[in-house]
Amino acid sequence: MATTTPITPRDPLAERRLGHRVPAPRRTRTAEAPPAGALRLAMVAPPWFELPPQGYGGIEAVVAGLVDRLVDRGHHVTLIGAGRHRTRAQRFAAVFPEPPSSLLGNPMPEVQAAAEAARVLDELDVDLVHDHSLAGPLLARGRSLPTLTTMHGPVTGPNGDYYARLGRTIDIVAISDAQRRLNPDLNWVGTVHNAVDVASFPFVERKDEYVLWLGRFSPDKGAHLAIDAARAIGRHIVLAAKLNEPEERRYFEEAVAPRLGPDAEYVGEADSELKRELFGRAAALAFPIQWEEPFGMVMIEALACGTPVAAIGRGSVPEVIDSGRTGVVVDRIDEFPAALERATALDPVDCRREAETRFDLPVMAAGYERIYRMLAEGTRGLRELDTGPGAGRRHDGRGRALAVDDGPEPRGTGLG
Repeated sequence: MATTTPITPRDPLAERRLGHRVPAPRRTRTAEAPPAGALRLAMVAPPWFELPPQGYGGIEAVVAGLVDRLVDRGHHVTLIGAGRHRTRAQRFAAVFPEPPSSLLGNPMPEVQAAAEAARVLDELDVDLVHDHSLAGPLLARGRSLPTLTTMHGPVTGPNGDYYARLGRTIDIVAISDAQRRLNPDLNWVGTVHNAVDVASFPFVERKDEYVLWLGRFSPDKGAHLAIDAARAIGRHIVLAAKLNEPEERRYFEEAVAPRLGPDAEYVGEADSELKRELFGRAAALAFPIQWEEPFGMVMIEALACGTPVAAIGRGSVPEVIDSGRTGVVVDRIDEFPAALERATALDPVDCRREAETRFDLPVMAAGYERIYRMLAEGTRGLRELDTGPGAGRRHDGRGRALAVDDGPEPRGTGLG
């Protein structure tokens, strides 16, 4: 069951008094006042897919689901994304008329989207910006409002260095405790697990004989290992993934295509309808990851359909899968075929119940709401102060917070 980890709250008000003054943004357009206690939120999505996406687009699916549940909880949300949207956001601003999905991997659409999002944000009266894009957080330094970002990607290497250089200009939410442990020095304010709309996934108790691999074609995701494991135990395996980028095609041609055959079938990219059908009928999901996976949406999508997961226990896997009840987790790839077979015998009811209790959208929305309130209340308090020279944040000019002797390192409150 999901629990809230009691963590000493950060004091955003005090932090914003420790440096140079940050000018307030222009506010020329305002929305109708939300109900008492409600928050005005700006939600910035990546520019690559519509919200929610029709097929591939895990971050966009999370953002769309979060927006809907925040509106259900009485908040006013302005959503900034690409193309059309089918969310319940009260306002929507499109950074592109059509998502530039074919350019995924090209940095320019991210930069263009950040520039347009900044223009939109400059005209809004909001309590907080929640930015899920890559380039958008670069502009947080110019705001007096808090900018929260969710760490959807790696926290080490160039990606981790990027967020470290942003310092305290942004507040960061982890999607798993495992992710947070990999780079504890980032400006974390909490952990909130990703979620899905569990009710939109069909619960199927009587399964077919095949096992499923669904994800992204990359050595890290281990599609070739899933084929080998399924073949070792005599199970048919179905694989579904997009195949667009050069790296995906290279890996597919070198490691996956030679393994396909009558017992190993690639069905292409699965849209939302096909994905639910495949998850629902599968005897188990194969998840033989070869990297420190920060979350793994496919695991909770499988659980929502009552489908157990066999996985290598790296990254967030031990947080998500209750080994022996909702899946089987092992440490070595030579143990994986047996784990896959054992997983097919687990109770689908337990899997579905776990998804409803821990990984449903209302649970995620409640976790984010607690963090939003903590940050927004600090900013409201700041607006009432005399903001003379020296107010705000203090930096070394490269986005890194200067050391301040202010007691123990403050941390935020999130969903454990």
